[in-house]
Amino acid sequence: MVFMKVLLVNKFFYRKGGDAVIFFNTGTLLEKNGHVPIYFAMEHERNLPSPFAPFFMSNVDLNATGNIKHQLRTAGRLLYSFEAKRKIARLIEMEKPDIAHIHNIYHQISPSIIDTLKKNGIPTVMTLHDYKLTCPAYILLLNGHVCEGCSNGKYYNVFLNRCIKGSRTKSALNMLEMYLHHKILHIYEKINILISPSKFLMQKTREMGISSEIVHLPNFLDASGYNPAYNREEKSIVYFGRLFKEKGVPTLIDAVKGLDIKLKIIGEGPQQQMLKNKVSTEKVTNVDFLGYLQGEELQNNIKKSMFAIIPSEWYENNPRSVIEAFALGKPVVGSRIGGIPELVKDWETGLTFEAGNSEDLSQKICILLKNQNKIEEMGKKARALVEEEFNAENHYHGLMAIYKKAIAGAKAGKAGFNHENS
Repeated sequence: MVFMKVLLVNKFFYRKGGDAVIFFNTGTLLEKNGHVPIYFAMEHERNLPSPFAPFFMSNVDLNATGNIKHQLRTAGRLLYSFEAKRKIARLIEMEKPDIAHIHNIYHQISPSIIDTLKKNGIPTVMTLHDYKLTCPAYILLLNGHVCEGCSNGKYYNVFLNRCIKGSRTKSALNMLEMYLHHKILHIYEKINILISPSKFLMQKTREMGISSEIVHLPNFLDASGYNPAYNREEKSIVYFGRLFKEKGVPTLIDAVKGLDIKLKIIGEGPQQQMLKNKVSTEKVTNVDFLGYLQGEELQNNIKKSMFAIIPSEWYENNPRSVIEAFALGKPVVGSRIGGIPELVKDWETGLTFEAGNSEDLSQKICILLKNQNKIEEMGKKARALVEEEFNAENHYHGLMAIYKKAIAGAKAGKAGFNHENS
């Protein structure tokens, strides 16, 4: 076995979301197998300690207000960060990595670092966590509905529809970003291999105009840290995740109205107050908001429940929340959209329902309440799925195969991918 120095890049160096968790887990997995992870990220007060912190680029808050000069500087960094190029170049010079593995770099770091990696002859792979390569707004949603208007480089639609927070200015900037990176600089073409955690994301990315060797490699989870509980301690169901519009939590609240079951909502986000107001105004008495939980406290609340609900209304990738619920021995009722049906199989690891349809979701919840013997059976199958398919060993061997292929491709001078119709 040849051990490698792997440069891992992500804009956040704290566990802000699923992409950051996967970024850190990848580093831990590499280190356990004798490789040396090298980290590059952005400065932030919540960052974990790292010997590479002196190389991190300065913090940028895209939501901060300021004078026109400050706003223009921030916009420039979003499009192309020369600071990121300089700092990662210093890190490369000192550490001399064998390969780079990029995660979420959009906006705060920008893809400017790809030029530096290419210039230094470093093979590069990138894990796709969303649809940013084809959708300026990341999530392929417009006014709460699935939208593929920017397919095949029609990025002007983000401006016409004001997709970014309803703002013409922000939407125009994101439109400019896409045209600059994809049509003028062709910067993503310098990546050797893309990694897609779900087959759906891989297929959709190709359908929307990117032709490439995209390799499917699901996310992994170390099941040894999750002690399953197949029996429920309380008559409850649980949602755990971010409280964003695309997550479909209002649909879930509508679905449980009047049911003889307690819904626990675990998480925080911009919809938190709106959801609490909805529950209060509509006098929904069987919903509890537990806020942000992690570690043992989070696991215990999931284990006490009967099953988990994933009511997403966007094209989910390979949601870690589903895999975590499985690892704890809980089946999942998930919306039939994106990569969710790749994990949630009807009457095997849970049940699926039509995304955004509260009546269908309510019916599926009631079906399980009437067939509680099936819940334990599906929970055991879900746990077995994690142990057999989504384990660290499988992921590691898949990752090494991708790294080796990228290195071989870089030596042969092969680029990663091109846009159709560009």
